Amino acid sequence: MTAISLGMPDVPAKLADRRVSRKIQVGPVAVGGDAPVSVQSMTTTRTADIGATLQQIAELTASGCQIVRVACPTQDDADALATIARKSQIPVIADIHFQPKYVFQAIEAGCAAVRVNPGNIKKFDDQVREIAKTASEAGTPIRIGVNAGSLDKRLLAKYGKATPEALVESALWECSLFEEHGFRDIKISVKHNDPVVMVNAYRLLAQRCDYPLHLGVTEAGPAFQGTIKSAVAFGALLSEGIGDTIRVSLSAPPAEEVKVGIQILESLGLRQRRLEIVSCPSCGRAQVDVYKLADEVTAGLEGMEVPLRVAVMGCVVNGPGEAREADLGVASGNGKGQIFVKGEVIKTVPESKIVETLIDEAQKIAEQMEKDGIASGEPVVTTAG
Repeated sequence: MTAISLGMPDVPAKLADRRVSRKIQVGPVAVGGDAPVSVQSMTTTRTADIGATLQQIAELTASGCQIVRVACPTQDDADALATIARKSQIPVIADIHFQPKYVFQAIEAGCAAVRVNPGNIKKFDDQVREIAKTASEAGTPIRIGVNAGSLDKRLLAKYGKATPEALVESALWECSLFEEHGFRDIKISVKHNDPVVMVNAYRLLAQRCDYPLHLGVTEAGPAFQGTIKSAVAFGALLSEGIGDTIRVSLSAPPAEEVKVGIQILESLGLRQRRLEIVSCPSCGRAQVDVYKLADEVTAGLEGMEVPLRVAVMGCVVNGPGEAREADLGVASGNGKGQIFVKGEVIKTVPESKIVETLIDEAQKIAEQMEKDGIASGEPVVTTAG
C-alpha cells in the first residue's frame, strides 16, 4: 500500500479581516493599518537604575519583545529616559502618571512614544494643547491608556463603576481634546481586569474610532491565571480583527509575558509559527512515557530556528494520524516507535532510540529549511489529543 504524504495541515490564513485603523510609527515599529500585530512588555526595574533596566530590555528583546514600556514615577526616572531610549535595541515608551511635566521630558529624551493615563494626571486636559504641539513637532505618538482602576472620578460618578461605556467615553474624550489641536498620532487602550468587560470595551471602541488599539487585560494575575485571561480576551478580539498591539500582563518575569503573547499570535495564525511540538496529553492507552519523551525532545531541539512541527504521540489511536500530518513525528507503542517524515514512515526504532532519532531527523529537516531560506524562532510546546 502506498503511503500518502499529507504534510502540514491546511489552516485558515486568517480568522477575520483586520479592522481598518490608521497607522502610527512607534520608532521603527509600525502599529495599526496593515502592520502585523506587535508584542509589548514592561520593565519591572527602577527606571532610574539604567544598567538594570537596559539589561532587562536586552532580555526582553532576546525573547521577541518588539516594544518596551518603562515606568516614570520620579524625576530620577525621567532623567534616565534619554540614556535608556538611546541604548535600547527596541522602541521605548515612557509610562507617565501623575506628573505631566514628565511627558515633555520623555518626548525631549527621544522616547518612541509616551503613554499617559488621563485619570491619574491632574489638570491633564488643561495641558493637552502644549503636549500635542510638543509631540507633533517631535513626531512622538501618544498612547491614551485608560485603566479601570484609575478611571476619572467624573465618569465613575456617572456610570457607578468602570463599565465598558465609561472606559470608552474616557478614552474618546481625551482623543477629542488632542483632535482639537490637530493631533491624531494616537493609539488607545481601555484595560480592565475582567476579560468580559475588557472585550466589550474594545468592541465598542473599535466601532467608534479608527485609532490603533493596544490590547491588555490589566492586573491579569499570576502566570497561569493571567495567561488564561489574556488568551481568552485576546483570542476573542483578534479573531474579530480587533487589536494592533498586545501586552500580556502577568505577575511573572516580563519575558514570560512576551512568550505568552507570541504564542497567542501564533495560535491565531497572526504570526508565523515556530518550532511546534505536538504531544498527546497521555491516557490509559499510552504505552510509553509521553511526558518524558516530549520533555526530552523539547530540550534536544531548544534553539532551533525553523517553523517545524514535531508530533510526539503515545498510542495507535491518534498517533499515526498526528505523526503523518506533522513535518516529523513518532507514533509509539509496544516498546518501539514509527518515525514519520512528511507523512511517510521512514523507520521503526526501539523506544530507547526515539528521542535521538527525532532530534537527528529534525536537524536534517532544519538544515534543508535553512538552505531554502526558511527561518523562525524558538521552540513552542502545545498539546493535542
